[in-house]
Amino acid sequence: MAEAILELDQVVKSYGDHVITEVIHGVDLQVHGGDFTALIGPSGSGKSTLLNLMGLLDRPTRGRVIVRGTDTTGMDDTQTTLLRGRSIGFVFQFHHLLPAFTALENVYLPMWSDQGKLTVEIRRRARELLERVGLGPQMNNKATDLSGGQQQRVAIARALAMRPALVLADEPTGNLDTHTADQIFELLREFGRKEGSALVIVTHDHRIADRCDRVVELVDGAIVSDEARAGTGHRRRS
Repeated sequence: MAEAILELDQVVKSYGDHVITEVIHGVDLQVHGGDFTALIGPSGSGKSTLLNLMGLLDRPTRGRVIVRGTDTTGMDDTQTTLLRGRSIGFVFQFHHLLPAFTALENVYLPMWSDQGKLTVEIRRRARELLERVGLGPQMNNKATDLSGGQQQRVAIARALAMRPALVLADEPTGNLDTHTADQIFELLREFGRKEGSALVIVTHDHRIADRCDRVVELVDGAIVSDEARAGTGHRRRS
């Protein structure tokens, strides 16, 4: 089996000081390189909260989040930010592109920020990614001059810029028509296959979930089923 890129060990998330509300209840989960996992569940089940914990955007109240073998429990904010930036890519339903920047600039900004300078290699990598997502001719267009589907493709290219071991996607096809949603799904799958990255996608679209290698269902902050397709080597829980 491939390396465990992400491990959640009895992860709990609570909110409140006087009245404490526990929204994630002792979740155990492993995601391996090459996995394409759908995280499903009803609204309010805790999917986005769990995704934020996976992506080190939030810290668990109890339990451990381990990324590429590194236990993040005792890490300070600077260490966490560095690990997140170099290991995890994010694709959201609302792509959060910088509107004053071109597609190319939006893609190379994470690499520029990480290395502290804009190099020929960084520009080459950004151009290559935009060509891979079918936006070579539009790379010098401002983000505001692109369609919704094109902006989501830029967001995917940006998420992949640092060659992340883990890609987290929160309803990335929610605002797209069926044809464009299928294209976005295939782009993410192709990247996972080529790079050996683990991908976790939160989706309400059962068409998308059914095409993933594994479907994890969250209800009321707890995993109620973990179903893998035959031959993927994962356990099935229910």
